[in-house]
Amino acid sequence: MVVDNDTQTIEFFLLGLSKDPELQPLTFGFLLSMYLITIFGSLLIILTTISDSHLHTPMYFFLSNLSFIDISFTSTTIPKILFNIQTQSRVITYQGCLSQLYFFILFLGMDNSLLSIMAYDRFVAICHPLHYTVIMNPRFCGTLLLVSWIISALHSLLHTLMVLRLSFCTDLEIPHFFCELNQVIERACSDTFINSMVMYFGAGMAGAVPLTGIVYSYTKIVASITGISSANGKYKAFSTCASHLSVVSLSYCTAVGVYLSSAVSKDSHPSAIASVMYTVVMPMMNPFIYSLRNKDIKRAMNTFLGTAALKLTNVLGLKHS
Repeated sequence: MVVDNDTQTIEFFLLGLSKDPELQPLTFGFLLSMYLITIFGSLLIILTTISDSHLHTPMYFFLSNLSFIDISFTSTTIPKILFNIQTQSRVITYQGCLSQLYFFILFLGMDNSLLSIMAYDRFVAICHPLHYTVIMNPRFCGTLLLVSWIISALHSLLHTLMVLRLSFCTDLEIPHFFCELNQVIERACSDTFINSMVMYFGAGMAGAVPLTGIVYSYTKIVASITGISSANGKYKAFSTCASHLSVVSLSYCTAVGVYLSSAVSKDSHPSAIASVMYTVVMPMMNPFIYSLRNKDIKRAMNTFLGTAALKLTNVLGLKHS
């Protein structure tokens, strides 16, 4: 690789998940299957919540936005690695790497923010049910979403601009399947101290602030549920937040697992494999978690799919007649 001071002509090389050529078709099929499941499942939730007026509530409004984020999040990384596997190429341009880095951090931040907002929504619904419609009004919900987008965009822009100040030399191989911020910074041949400080501080704030909100909300929720006298009332109250709690637990446990795998091992390959959990597996599981444990979603999905199938049958019937 040739040394080039002009960063605009730099090309990075994504080493991917496996160097074994025999595993490439298996990796391609594995990632493509999960990506398509994520797209289909998330789109189904979005279309279902839009089509059913009974689901036009804050909880399902935030759920449909989370589904959109899941689609966007996986689309930031998976199409590129699928393209590289198919073309037997590992190249990603400097501009492409920065774009991928920006949108990855943006959607990851939005995912954390939405999980925190959804926890607050459940807190208001369970702890202040009589004031729920007043507190969680459409304007307030829209404001929460807008503020989350602005903060996530600025946070992502900060890291991207910090990378722009770096210069890169010859070691441009990234032992990952996407342009992960830490790996990109480590490839720089200029001083990265400020970048590292900003990265760790930003990651700490982006993770700790939403987690604090989630823990606070569920602390209040648990306290409120324990005060309910009937067992049936406790079950109903807990069932409304069981799906969200499952997603939160899996998301943060996965993130901790990725962090520990990268901290314990100097080899970046285990970290790349572990990253598949929160970049691919978790977005794929979210539609199943929210739909299988939610009677309203299942009922609305059955109605939506039934109506769609009937319309498709009518259209095909008209074509053949």
